[in-house]
Amino acid sequence: MANTAVSANRLELLQIADAVAREKSIDKRIVLEAMEDAMTRAAKQRYGMENEIRAEIDARTGETRLNRLLQVVEAIENDATQILLSEAQKKNPAAQVGDFIAEPLPPIEFGRIAAQSAKQVIVQKVRDAERDRVYEEFKDRIGDIVNGLVKRAEYGNVIVDLGRGEGIVRRDETLPRETFRPGDRIRAYIYDVRREQRGPQIFLSRTHPQFMAKLFGQEVPEIYDGVVEVVSVARDPGSRAKIGVRSKDGSIDPVGACVGMRGSRVQAVVNELQGEKIDIIQWSPDVATFVVNALAPAEVAKVVLDEEAERIEVVVPDEQLSLAIGRRGQNVRLASQLTGWDIDIMTEAEESERRQKEFAARTQRFVSALDVDETLAQLLASEGFDQVEELARVDAREIATIDGLDEATAEEIQSRANAFLEREASELEEKRKELGVADDLAQFEGLTQHMVVALGTAGVKTLEDFADLASDDLTGWNERKHGETVKHKGTLSDQGVTAAEAQDLIMKARVALGWIEAPVPAEEEVVAEEEGAQA
Repeated sequence: MANTAVSANRLELLQIADAVAREKSIDKRIVLEAMEDAMTRAAKQRYGMENEIRAEIDARTGETRLNRLLQVVEAIENDATQILLSEAQKKNPAAQVGDFIAEPLPPIEFGRIAAQSAKQVIVQKVRDAERDRVYEEFKDRIGDIVNGLVKRAEYGNVIVDLGRGEGIVRRDETLPRETFRPGDRIRAYIYDVRREQRGPQIFLSRTHPQFMAKLFGQEVPEIYDGVVEVVSVARDPGSRAKIGVRSKDGSIDPVGACVGMRGSRVQAVVNELQGEKIDIIQWSPDVATFVVNALAPAEVAKVVLDEEAERIEVVVPDEQLSLAIGRRGQNVRLASQLTGWDIDIMTEAEESERRQKEFAARTQRFVSALDVDETLAQLLASEGFDQVEELARVDAREIATIDGLDEATAEEIQSRANAFLEREASELEEKRKELGVADDLAQFEGLTQHMVVALGTAGVKTLEDFADLASDDLTGWNERKHGETVKHKGTLSDQGVTAAEAQDLIMKARVALGWIEAPVPAEEEVVAEEEGAQA
């Protein structure tokens, strides 16, 4: 009868382990190991914490064994964990120093406190194993869309049951005016999975731009198959979005594929996103074309690119200005996010006014520098001349081709231009000396007198000072603040120096000072490698 009871207990132990493993979706062996740890702790409390005790559960039969481990030594220092070699060889003739002898212990009866302690150990171990399983399962699913059931909503955050884990949609990751109740089905995008103190956190989003891209991937077979690609997405969650698409097959219209028959495909995405309006834009490798497409439905008259600053000026008809900018700047803001370029929008009237101001400034420059009347200055400006230096360098015959000018006038203009430049050079040299700019910087190849004075005014007075700069210090930098790009001017911003030119000048200064070795041109490296190979 006693044996029957023991068998029943063993069977019950395995059944419990099976049930826990199934419920928590973890390996049964992990549950049994947790039970072994619990039994070990209880046995140590019963026989003494100083003992080295190990509990084992047979995964096939459910039989439990308790053993005290003793290390075989020549001289005992701790009789709770060590045994003399002579004593060990009585139990096992093959025992050697350093081996462990297992000494069976009688099974223990779990009292109320011991049982409670064992339960805590098992629960903690199972919980840790469950957390590891959830993290391992979801860490590679970042970027996927998941479906789940809302468990509860607390402080605006939505806790989602994902079946084998639990995710959270934070308040700022839900769409405006969107409410969820326990039991509602929810679809969201996994954008992060982290290990945290209270277990792995699966962060979900319904406002992430890639959530829209993935939804189109589910609705549009061409995107799923890779024939049509979503290049970029810009969203104002719950209000409006723009999505740039391109086709790898010339016979397939990417915009038409995303819209679907009578708008069925795009409508399915719109419904999921609570009526968010979506503009589907055809991507183009030409930035100007892509920006024009992105500003739809507004019509664009002209674009001017500034590739260095990744800024584009867009000129629109006066009546299209409000449409191009959009309500609260939404249209131009989304177009800027979609293309990655800063977009400045102006009307044709504003552009015309700006051109007139620039023309007037050039005219005035020529009037004061060349001591000519306004009519002649306007003639020069209208022919595309911008700086006095251009008039001094160009062939006089080219100036003479301007209507109303002859060769004698052209030569006089060029003579006055050279005289002005000489006076300016003399003034700049005096200014440079006043500022205390060293000769090594003033004579450095690649720097003009205007640049040297600008550097001296900014406190850069030696070649060492110059070599210690970063290219941003010279050309300026852009900073993104509150969704707007703020342009910070550099020391040489007004001199038209590009980032590449600034970097090249600084590197040459460092080489000249011996701070670094001169970089070997790529062609010379190839030749050196070939010679080395031949040798």
